[in-house]
Amino acid sequence: MKKYSKLIIAAIIALIFIGTFVFLWQKSQPKEVVYNEFTPTMEDIQKTTIITGKIEPRNEVNIKPQISGIITQLLKEPGHYVQAGEVIAKVKVIPDMGQLSSAESRVRLADINLKQAQVDFNRVENLHNQKLISDDEYDKSQQALKQAKEEKAAAVDALQVVRDGVSKSNASASSTLIRSTISGVILDIPVKVGNSVILSNTFNDGTTIATVANMNDLIFRGNIDETEVGQLVSGMPMKITIGALQDLKFDANLEYISPKAVESNGANQFEIKAAVTVPADSVSGKSGTLRSGYSANAEIVLAKVERVLSVPESAIEFSGDSTFVYVLAGSSNEKKYERRAVTTGLSDGVNIEIKKGLSTKDKVRGPEVITDDDKND
Repeated sequence: MKKYSKLIIAAIIALIFIGTFVFLWQKSQPKEVVYNEFTPTMEDIQKTTIITGKIEPRNEVNIKPQISGIITQLLKEPGHYVQAGEVIAKVKVIPDMGQLSSAESRVRLADINLKQAQVDFNRVENLHNQKLISDDEYDKSQQALKQAKEEKAAAVDALQVVRDGVSKSNASASSTLIRSTISGVILDIPVKVGNSVILSNTFNDGTTIATVANMNDLIFRGNIDETEVGQLVSGMPMKITIGALQDLKFDANLEYISPKAVESNGANQFEIKAAVTVPADSVSGKSGTLRSGYSANAEIVLAKVERVLSVPESAIEFSGDSTFVYVLAGSSNEKKYERRAVTTGLSDGVNIEIKKGLSTKDKVRGPEVITDDDKND
């Protein structure tokens, strides 16, 4: 029994040795290289570029007060649509003490002048009735009285404006009512009730009560690399995709290319602007779709050719300024490829135009076919 056991073990070891040798021999044998093959086809090829940027209104207006004071009431909120002239907020005036004192003094002086003018007129009128003075002197006295009354009224109006921000004579145009200067959507109201606000002057830009913009007139603003800016022309169509609205695309037309570059991350880039065509149901404040400041991508076609012979760019061999392909020359049983020079044209990154050197009857060698066994190796 022991003798048979030893023979069996020896046979198993021999089989393992022979199997390993056969496996290694097979693995060491050169494999036939198989390539993808392509037939040139007639295609439309276009070269596009993607420009990152954002959507913003063309006209964005900051509404500022005409007087200094304190916000007493806010009648609108961000997102509301307002018409030009519509009231956004109300301001209570905090009068300047110097101006208030001067206005009060002017009223007192005007009152004194009016009383004196009235006395003078009464005296002249009495003499005129007695035919003791001429009509000319009477008219002058009457004119002086009218002027004194007008001065008193103007002084009272000025005092009311300084003290209250509005007078009885111009209540409809009160500067305490902050009105929108344009029709549009309120983008922001950076103040609250109780905040102090100041008017714009030589030393201060003034407090912004609200920011209003016309969301029917939007532009795309972005930057393009200097290597591509030379292919842009004003009026070129663009497709705008907004990051927050992936299902929607908007048409746009290029209308501005900056003549000066700005450096960004070590590269020179040029600012561009494009007018966005906004559908009626996509205006913020109505359907809530478009909002100022949305990040967006603009796709623009830099060059395009139609119905040209093309092959996948992966089949092209680039050597200096020359380009080559490998064309099937042998039979189907024994494939051979010959290297042939071709003239290429426009490429979209996947397919490339062939201007000369190929026809639709040729078979072009592509990249090597990679199998699962090759990946494991």
